[in-house]
This record gives sequence, structure tokens and C-alpha cells, in this order.
Amino acid sequence: MPSVTKEVFITAPLKEIFDYAKIPSNLPQIWPSLVEINNEKLLDNGGYCFQWKYKMSGITFKGAGEYTDIVPNLWLISNTHGDIESTHTWTFRFRDNKTRVTLTVDYRLPTQLVKRLGVFTLVKNEKEAELILYNLWMKFESRAKEN
Repeated sequence: MPSVTKEVFITAPLKEIFDYAKIPSNLPQIWPSLVEINNEKLLDNGGYCFQWKYKMSGITFKGAGEYTDIVPNLWLISNTHGDIESTHTWTFRFRDNKTRVTLTVDYRLPTQLVKRLGVFTLVKNEKEAELILYNLWMKFESRAKEN
């Protein structure tokens, strides 16, 4: 199962970043290939279950996800199933006025995508993880500059 891990340091309060990242419907704002989140429902563990639509290389994938483990202001773990099976682990640490956000994605590639794009898919997923964190950084860094 391929895995991607990326991290970013953001000059913003950890709680604000965590509270933003924990809501699945916020993710399409920072996740370029994540087309849609719907049917979002709050769970007893403080996380969410939801349905998702994702588009990569012209192919649309659909499925459902659920936050299986959540510790406020420390980490979020969500699992998706459907056309793409994956585990997303977000960790958050605050030090020296910066929040370190680490995103790890473990995933199983759909056969149709592997046949179509091969190893390019792995490279694309690395770049996408970087872009997700860059977009998160931009969202909070631009907010800090406005204040």
C-alpha cells in the first residue's frame, strides 16, 4: 500500500487549524482533486462520517469516509472506502508560535488508474499532498497578514 507523508509549519494557533481541518466539508477548499463532500454527520467521537467525490486524471471516484480516531488538537484519523480505500492521518503540534501539521495518506490505488497512468499516479499523489498543505498554509498565513 503506497504512503505519502508531508508536513508544513503555519504561523497560526493550533486550535484554529485543527478546528478547520476536522470538518470534512472544508477539505475541498484546500484539496484540489476532492470535488465534493456531502451527507456530513457528526459522530459521538467528535469526528464525522461523510460521502466524497474525488477526480484524478479525468476519472471520478466516489465513496464514504469516517473519522475513526480523533484527539482534539493532536490528531485526526479518517478512513475512506469505495472506489479508493485510504487512511488519512493528520497530526498537529504547536511550538515557537507555529503549528506543525503533518499529513500521511496510506492508500490502495484503483486498478483502472494504475493501468492508465502507472507510476505517474504515485508522483501525482506526492504533489497533491504538498499542495493540500500549501493551500492550508496559504489560508492561515493570509489570515495572519490581514490581522
